[in-house]
Amino acid sequence: MQNEVKIAMESACLTVLVPAYNEERTIETVLRRVLKLGSILKEVVIVDDGSSDGTAQVVEALAAENPLLRFFRLPRNQGKTAAIRQALEKATGDIIIIQDADLEYDPLEIPTVIAPILGGQADVVYGSRFLVRKAARVLYFYHFLANKFLTFCSNLLTNRNMTDIETCYKAFRAGVIKPLRLSSQGFGMEVEITALVCKTRARTYEVPISYYGRSYEEGKKIGVMDGIKAMWYIFYYNLVKPKLSAGRHYIQATNVYLDEIRRSPQTTDLPCEESFPRVGLQAVSAAAGVAG
Repeated sequence: MQNEVKIAMESACLTVLVPAYNEERTIETVLRRVLKLGSILKEVVIVDDGSSDGTAQVVEALAAENPLLRFFRLPRNQGKTAAIRQALEKATGDIIIIQDADLEYDPLEIPTVIAPILGGQADVVYGSRFLVRKAARVLYFYHFLANKFLTFCSNLLTNRNMTDIETCYKAFRAGVIKPLRLSSQGFGMEVEITALVCKTRARTYEVPISYYGRSYEEGKKIGVMDGIKAMWYIFYYNLVKPKLSAGRHYIQATNVYLDEIRRSPQTTDLPCEESFPRVGLQAVSAAAGVAG
């Protein structure tokens, strides 16, 4: 088993997307932890969303030391969706995962999240804060209710039994996420991605993750208006966008891609999956020092 993991990790196929806005206190720690993922890591695409603090300077210094860090800047603050839109355009890996820059999510749990994709069971994986987990900071009860309510409303329209659509940790085969042209704003991408991916034939999994939440005093940014906008996005991206030409094109293109990779079970679009199909969740996690 250890030999199988070693062979798999030799093929770099993972792109980590890191949107950042005024995170100079935490972003260096986040990036150094991401780099510890080892040889499966192809690149880290960081997009600074018009930060007014020293975030850009911190990242530029780190990028000068490590060629895996690719740094881009937006001219002004446009929201997380805009940063991820830019990052997706630059991503070249076969598996893509989103990592926030604020240490609420531990990068060393990324192998746990991507394991079902590497193992060939999933095309999309969400890291859920509400499944059985290792650690979670006790914080705002109203945020918990809001997350549950938004996920419930989303599930009504997608007919999926998801537990946490607002999670940061979303991992994809590149062929599922790169064709999606994000059109929402702010934090709307969480709903937009969920709604449209659920219209495809992508196999979606959830895995439990830890969550080290921040208080507003510590820099938490999401607010009440983001929750209100999310309700609108749930209805729009489930009931309207799939009927528009852009939505239809995404669903059709993604299904063609998924049918292609399933038509020939002996082939794979993931270079690191060729030696990986028998390696399970626990083995992948162990390869990066994470308990299964």
